[in-house]
Amino acid sequence: MVTRPRVLLADDHSLVLEGLAKLVTDDCDLVGKVEDGRALLQAAQKLEPDVVVLDISMPKLNGLDAGRQLKKLLPSIKLIFLTMHADPLYAKEAFQVGASGFLLKRSAASELMLAIHAVMKGQFYVTPAIAKDFLGMFTQEMSIPQAETNALTPRQREVLQLIAEGHSTKEMAAMLHVSPKTIEFHRAKIIRELNCQSTAELTRYAITHGLVSPE
Repeated sequence: MVTRPRVLLADDHSLVLEGLAKLVTDDCDLVGKVEDGRALLQAAQKLEPDVVVLDISMPKLNGLDAGRQLKKLLPSIKLIFLTMHADPLYAKEAFQVGASGFLLKRSAASELMLAIHAVMKGQFYVTPAIAKDFLGMFTQEMSIPQAETNALTPRQREVLQLIAEGHSTKEMAAMLHVSPKTIEFHRAKIIRELNCQSTAELTRYAITHGLVSPE
């Protein structure tokens, strides 16, 4: 008897979650649905799914940073990024944090189950929509500059996202279980590292580097 993959879904749009749930329930056991990156971390540790299908742009903690933390907490978990971002650089970063699959929301209906079956066999899946450009980054030995946010620590990336989402110092401290002084320390370090002088500039950086959605 073939074991059905246990799947956890993460997307900040409830309609998208419902649509994805309908796509996977025939062949998978849907163990949960969450709408932000921090809820994803909690649910994944509790439910220990085989596969997490997650968006890149999610509130409180974006999918890339959530995925990075998940692979440290649960190394055997399979991550499939399902996003509207067709830029192969997003796919590159997704695989750098430990993804097994990357596909676009517009092709989810025809590709999601293909991706889930592939990653459960230990394979990798990249949507054909960007596969040529994605592979070209390596076969042509292009020099891809790293984003400025790579200079930040994981905790600083978390703080930067929360700043860009408009959370107060007190809210951020409670969310990250640290003191307000610690948040201010990280804010100062981020400002120096990115050479930004205002919250507006920090927000632009966060949007540019995919930490928050421009919506």
